[in-house]
Amino acid sequence: MSCEQKSTDQRIRPMSPPATITSTAAVQVVQLTDSHLFTAPDQRLLGLDTLASLHGVIDQVLEDMPQIDLVLATGDITQDGEEPAYQRFIEAMTRLPAPWHWIPGNHDDAARMAQLGAGHDFNQPWVDAGAWRIVLLDSSVPGSVGGHLDERQLLRLDEALATAGERYLMVCLHHHPVPIGSAWMEPLGLDNSEQLFARLDADPRVRAVLWGHIHQYLDQQRGHIRLLASPSTCVQFAVGSDDFATDAQPPGYRWLRLHGDGRVETAVSRLPAGCFVPAAGASGY
Repeated sequence: MSCEQKSTDQRIRPMSPPATITSTAAVQVVQLTDSHLFTAPDQRLLGLDTLASLHGVIDQVLEDMPQIDLVLATGDITQDGEEPAYQRFIEAMTRLPAPWHWIPGNHDDAARMAQLGAGHDFNQPWVDAGAWRIVLLDSSVPGSVGGHLDERQLLRLDEALATAGERYLMVCLHHHPVPIGSAWMEPLGLDNSEQLFARLDADPRVRAVLWGHIHQYLDQQRGHIRLLASPSTCVQFAVGSDDFATDAQPPGYRWLRLHGDGRVETAVSRLPAGCFVPAAGASGY
């Protein structure tokens, strides 16, 4: 098995995407997250070529997905927040035959992303697709690894909920809003998740919350809300680790099928084992 072929996460039932997707049947979404691209194309993250791994994952998406309606890039687009890194990401995304939108992560420069995305439809408060509204929140805080939804973002969410009509909703952000069982990451999540869930728990139209940041798979249920996190397109973090630790699992992406009746069907696909493994013994980055 080569690095251009996929392996499907065995914790969820493998399913091939359908040949055709209509707006009345489902909306097919791809999530790419935590690409960590650098200013210089030859820079590496913990020994891993993040630009090559991003293109490897995109190759897999193109092989897997006969149709894509929307692509979501959920933060840490870059490692250093510099324009050349964003331009490389934008160039990579042109390979995908679907509109795409991004939100910042803690490694990003949100102002630069807003500037680069102006006029290109990359920056959106929400996207309406089929029976769904997908809300895109910025949880990044300048100079901080952890996340926070400020008053402007909470007002954005309130407006999205108030005007969604009969649409179902999926809310996207970068930082994890719930504990994930890794002690070192707990202080680095969303610090006002109670304000987020005060809104979401009360609204049965909200069916999913999707994020990045944790560089690993997560799929949990919270009442009527599916809680979803996804592997990075580069380095993976070890699940359940008290201290920073990488994982030997390869990069991947998440696809989601958002059905017209509010059901969320989703799976994670990864490149084959042994592809794009970080250097051993990394203690942080």
